[in-house]
Amino acid sequence: MTATALLRVRDLSVAFAQGGGVNLAVDRVSFEINKGETLALVGESGSGKSVTALSILKLLPYPAASHPSGSVNFKGEELLDEDERDLRRVRGNDIAMIFQEPMTSLNPLHTVERQIGEILQVHRGMSGEQARKRTLEMLNQVGIREAERRLGAYPHQLSGGQRQRVMIAMALANDPELLIADEPSTALDVTVQAQILELLAELQRQRGMAMLFITHDLGVVRKISDRTCVMQAGRIVEQGGTETVFTEPRHEYTRHLLSAEPKGKPPRSDPDAPIILKGDAIRVWFPIKRGLLRRTVDHVKAVDGIDVVLREGQTLGIVGESGSGKTTLGLALTRLISSQGRISFVGRNIDEYSFKRMRPLRNQMQIVFQDPFGSLSPRMSVAEIVAEGLRVHQPKLTMDERDERVCAALAEVGIDPESRHRYPHEFSGGQRQRIAIARAIVLKPRFVVLDEPTSALDMSVQAQVVDLLRDLQERHRLAYMFISHDLRVVRALANEVIVMRNGVVVEQGSAEQIFDSPQTDYTKALMAAAFELRTTTTGAVSQ
Repeated sequence: MTATALLRVRDLSVAFAQGGGVNLAVDRVSFEINKGETLALVGESGSGKSVTALSILKLLPYPAASHPSGSVNFKGEELLDEDERDLRRVRGNDIAMIFQEPMTSLNPLHTVERQIGEILQVHRGMSGEQARKRTLEMLNQVGIREAERRLGAYPHQLSGGQRQRVMIAMALANDPELLIADEPSTALDVTVQAQILELLAELQRQRGMAMLFITHDLGVVRKISDRTCVMQAGRIVEQGGTETVFTEPRHEYTRHLLSAEPKGKPPRSDPDAPIILKGDAIRVWFPIKRGLLRRTVDHVKAVDGIDVVLREGQTLGIVGESGSGKTTLGLALTRLISSQGRISFVGRNIDEYSFKRMRPLRNQMQIVFQDPFGSLSPRMSVAEIVAEGLRVHQPKLTMDERDERVCAALAEVGIDPESRHRYPHEFSGGQRQRIAIARAIVLKPRFVVLDEPTSALDMSVQAQVVDLLRDLQERHRLAYMFISHDLRVVRALANEVIVMRNGVVVEQGSAEQIFDSPQTDYTKALMAAAFELRTTTTGAVSQ
C-alpha cells in the first residue's frame, strides 16, 4: 500500500444473512486507488464486484449485510465507522457512483432537470438558474442530443442508453475525487460508449479524478484502466498492471475470461419458411405538447415508416445508436404500444387488435426487456415470476407440472433451480437477466423480442446465452427480433440486419452483407466503433 493512495481497501469481507445462516459474498478483498488512476474490477456475474463497490459507501442493505473484517479508508477517513450523517457529506460529493441499472436509480416522478439540479443545490448551494445551466452543460458533455428539450423529460421517456447518460451526468456534476462506475457503458451503443470513455479519460486528466471501474467488457477495461483486479467467487485472484494482466495472465480464471466471447454463426434460415411476423410502414410518433392547453406542436418520430419481415427459425438483428427507435419498433410489433401501419402475426392482421383480443396470442410472442430489475417484481420469488405466464396461459397444469417447467427453464439459462424460491434482489444483474430470459422461453413462444438480453452479462455468460438461444431456435424454430448495440453478439445470432437511425432504416440486408460490406457511412462508423474498441490479447481487432 502506498502512502499517497486516495482509497485503501484492506481485507474487506461482506456477509449476508440468509436462511438462518451467513453467506460470504466478498472474502478479504484488498486494493488501493491513487489520485488520477483508474482501477478496473472485473469478473463474472456474482463474483462480488458490485457488492465490493457498494460497501465503500455503505450502500448495502444493513443490517442484513455485515462486514466480518475489513477497512475502507478514504483520504485518511475510515468510512466503515462513519454514521449516515457523515456519509451523506461524502456520497455524491467526494465520491460519486454510477449504478448498473439506471431505471432503478432515477426517480420516475422527477424530471431530468430536477434530479441533476437537486444534487447541485444540495452539495454546491447553487440557485435554480445556476443548476439549470450546469445541468445543460453536463447533458451536452455526456452526449444527450437536444439537451434543452430533455430537461423536462421523465426517465420512462428516455431510451436505456439515454438514462445511463443522465446517471453519468448526475455523478460527474459535483466534480468528485473518486468515481465508482458500476457497468457505466452497459446500456450504451458502441459509438456513444467510445465517447463516454474518452470523456471520462479527459475528465481524469483535467481534474485528477480517480475511478473504480466495474465491468464485464474486457475490451473496455484494456482501453481505460491503469490496473486491473480479477474477482472470482468473492476473492481477488489476480491483480496488476492492465497490460500485464491481459498479455501475461497468471491465473487460470483470468485466461478463461480473456478467451470467452460469443462465437459461431446463426442457424441457417430457410428463405421459404412460413412468415411469422410482417410489418408494413410501421410508424410510432410521440406528440410534443406545449402551452396551457397542452396543444400538440410537433412530434418525436421514434419509428417512421419501417417494413419488417421475419420468418420461422430466423433472427432479425436491429442495431443503431441509443434513441434510434429500436426498442420502440419491437414494442410496436408486439402491440405493447400503439402504432400506425399494418402488422401481421402468423397470418392474422393484429394492428387493430385490442388488449383483450391480443391476450390469447401473448403466449406465442414474448419479450425480454433491457432492464431486468425493472421488469421483475420485487415481491415475487423467481419461481413465481417464471411460472406467472404458465398460470395465465396454461391454467390446466398442476402445481408440480408448473414447478417442473420452471426448473427446466431456469436450468436452461444457467440458474440453479434450487435458488428458485429466492427474490430478484438476491441475484446479480447478469443472473436477473437470465431469469428474465427463462420467463420468456418457459411458454415455448414462436416469436421473441430480445431487447439487449446480453447487455448485463459477462463475456462467458454472453457466450452461453448466445449458444442457448441458437439451440432453442433450432429445436423449436423460434423467430427472434434481436435488439442490441453489441455487434459481436448480433453477428453471432442474426441472419438479417436492420440498421436504424433517428427512427428510419439506413441500411438493411443479410448479416453477412452488413458486416462484411456496409454501404452507408453511418453503418461503417458503427462497425469501426464496435470492432476497434474490443481487442484480443495480442492487440488485433476482434472479429
